[in-house]
Amino acid sequence: CMAAPTLQQPSFLLANLKADSTTKTLLQRCQDLVKIIDEYPAKELHSIFPWLVESVFGSLDGIIAGWNLRLLHSRSHEYNTAMEFLNPRYGPMMKLVYKLQAEEYKYEIPVNYLPGPVKACIQEGVLPDCPLFHNKLQFPLSGLLTLNLALNPFEFFMFNFAYCLITPKVSLPKSYHSTDSAYFVLVDTYLKYFLPSEGSVPPSPFSDSRGSVTAPSPRSSTVSFAGYGVHSPSLLKHHIFHQPSVNADPAAQEIWRSETLLQMFVEIWLHHYSLEMYQKLQSPQVKLALLQYRLSMSSMPCQPHAPPGSGTLHTYQEPFSPTEEHVLVVRLLVKHLHAFSNSLKPEQLSSSPSAHSHTHPSPLEEFKRVVVQRFVQQKLYLFLQHCFGHWPLDASFRAVLETWLSYIQPWRYTGEKPNPQPDQNRTYSNRESFVQENLLMYTKLFQVFLNRTVRTDLVNAKNALMVFRVAKVFAQPNLAEMIQKGEQLFLEPEHVLHHRQPRGYLTPSQGGSFLSSRQRVMTDMVFRVKSHVYALEGQDCQYKQMFGTELRGALNQGQLTQLISNLGSSQDDGNCKQLPDCIQGENGLILTDLGRRQILSGLRKFDIHYQGDPELQPIRSYENALLVRLFYRISSLVNERFGGHMNALCSRPDFLGRLGRHYLADPDSTAKLKQSPLSRRTLERNRQPRVSLRPLASYRTILLLLLFYVLGALLSFGPVSSTLLILTGGFLYGLLMTLFGDKLKTH
Repeated sequence: CMAAPTLQQPSFLLANLKADSTTKTLLQRCQDLVKIIDEYPAKELHSIFPWLVESVFGSLDGIIAGWNLRLLHSRSHEYNTAMEFLNPRYGPMMKLVYKLQAEEYKYEIPVNYLPGPVKACIQEGVLPDCPLFHNKLQFPLSGLLTLNLALNPFEFFMFNFAYCLITPKVSLPKSYHSTDSAYFVLVDTYLKYFLPSEGSVPPSPFSDSRGSVTAPSPRSSTVSFAGYGVHSPSLLKHHIFHQPSVNADPAAQEIWRSETLLQMFVEIWLHHYSLEMYQKLQSPQVKLALLQYRLSMSSMPCQPHAPPGSGTLHTYQEPFSPTEEHVLVVRLLVKHLHAFSNSLKPEQLSSSPSAHSHTHPSPLEEFKRVVVQRFVQQKLYLFLQHCFGHWPLDASFRAVLETWLSYIQPWRYTGEKPNPQPDQNRTYSNRESFVQENLLMYTKLFQVFLNRTVRTDLVNAKNALMVFRVAKVFAQPNLAEMIQKGEQLFLEPEHVLHHRQPRGYLTPSQGGSFLSSRQRVMTDMVFRVKSHVYALEGQDCQYKQMFGTELRGALNQGQLTQLISNLGSSQDDGNCKQLPDCIQGENGLILTDLGRRQILSGLRKFDIHYQGDPELQPIRSYENALLVRLFYRISSLVNERFGGHMNALCSRPDFLGRLGRHYLADPDSTAKLKQSPLSRRTLERNRQPRVSLRPLASYRTILLLLLFYVLGALLSFGPVSSTLLILTGGFLYGLLMTLFGDKLKTH
């Protein structure tokens, strides 16, 4: 637990620093802190460390903003000051961390601030699968719901640094570019320093003979990281905490900071999902252990506090909606880890240790070999799956898409070392192994992406570009064959795994019957793919093949229906446009699912126009507003007064009825029903016979009439004579159209 200061001076120092934070500039405060860190002993610096970390990164609840590293860009005056103070190589902050680290101080973090699945797991009484949280819990008297996590200075610093990204803060401006921020650059700097592609991690300047209490437990290099990535069935017991520090393996000491950094980033940025997913991921061993623990608790004669997990599942709520900035930082992590992993020396690529090998790989090289699969794969898969299903259907999804594409193409990030003549066979084998160990990243997420695509507006160029990006990636040479082979390996019968016996690896001189090398490689590949799928989707997963008939039938059904529709429409009359697929309902056309997809993808559309009362449509720019309103009142009076007579006239089957329908009914009303989903009720209302004077309010009509009257004046016709001529010409035109209109339409 946190040690209480024994002198008055530390509290006085903290009070001075708090007072200076409101009066001095960032540069002045950093200059003061440099002197304090150099001159004061760790015992006095211990009391100011939590406040300093909070003043830099902000509080975990988001109330204190800190230095606003996410908004600090390179054009700001404070940018260089913050970057130099937090630099991992020579920065005063890291010097302070190491100074406190040597004295084994601890700092507490409430369990409530851990990601939802980790918090729920701890409150259920089960150890989380990440070793980062083991042997660090502090039990208060009030029960498990107020647990604290005791972290050493390096872990405490990295926790707050990572948590800064997901702390609720003021919304970012629209012109904000997260890749220019101090936070983004610092993440990149810390990754390159603690996970170097070349060389080793620089040693801590304050290491001592006692070793760090945060270093992993002693272990041989041949079993490093063996338990990572699986749920531990161990239960929380009071006696397993506060164990005395042990002298860890010096070789393992070399990379404990690298492990801690990566685990903090992964746990805080990626370990978020719903309660349903949390329950699904719990292995049978964990569920059995939890049941046994609850039974043992219920059999105790007295219970000092409520049993662990009481009400936990009902209160598990984590509204996880990552921002675009969050996803971009995750992509930075993915790209760096691929470069870090690809810098592994060629002789260390083999995943199975040789029995005859006398040289063990360094811990850093071993870390490179397992870093992606053991530390990142499962949580990133769940993170991307959540984003694919919940992200808005707009162009901002590009950040999620590029993160996915970056992960499934590790061969793009080969580091800076030249390799003029790569071994083609080894390169193909490495890619094939990665595809098999990450099969769901390719197949399951591709299927989820297709579900998004059919709901996306592909007329938008940015959305269409995303589809093109995915198609281009999956069209890479041999990638489809590798994925298909991985699926076939997963679907191999279970009896193949029974050959995986220890005696199969004995030499003939030892009396063991062994499989052929071809069979052994095949067994290893089958085991690799099956263990990957079961670890991510559970033992009872229903796998849907990416190249199976079911998925192919769902990608091709829309195309086939569209092709038939196109063939059918080509046999229609030439002036009929292709409409979206729809069926005739009681009140008009109803879109089918295919029709909706055709509209969303921009393949087809209705000829949408004004569907209300033609007399009440908005006044156009080519119309005179005063005349439109005047003529509407006149025509309304006429229609109201003589509506019955007009209906009777237009209902007659003889020539007069046809002539009346030409002048008083809309001849295009039937065609409009075919061009847009117009309801029958609206159509019948618009087909009622009526007088419409609105065309006379058009500036074009007024200009034509004016020209006609001018022409009549030049020919010595008066206004009355010109008006009679216009009316006579209009009547004769209607007469001819009534007599010969049908024949003209036919020809």
